[in-house]
Amino acid sequence: MKTCPFCKGKIEIRKISHMHQWGEEFYLFENIETEVCRQCGEVFFLPETLKAIDKYVIAKKRIQKTINIPVIEMPDVTAS
Repeated sequence: MKTCPFCKGKIEIRKISHMHQWGEEFYLFENIETEVCRQCGEVFFLPETLKAIDKYVIAKKRIQKTINIPVIEMPDVTAS
């Protein structure tokens, strides 16, 4: 089994949801099989997976539904 290059935790295969930004647009990909560190949660995509994501976004293929996401602009909380 591989280990995480950041925390040295064990990496396992999981299905995850991934929010992908392409320009000003966002796409939610569900059930992506990828490698995830058990300890720190870092996600590692295979090159083939990233190519497939780009392919779907460019062609706007297989879009099954659209969702609304609330947008909140945060004020500068560090200003005194």
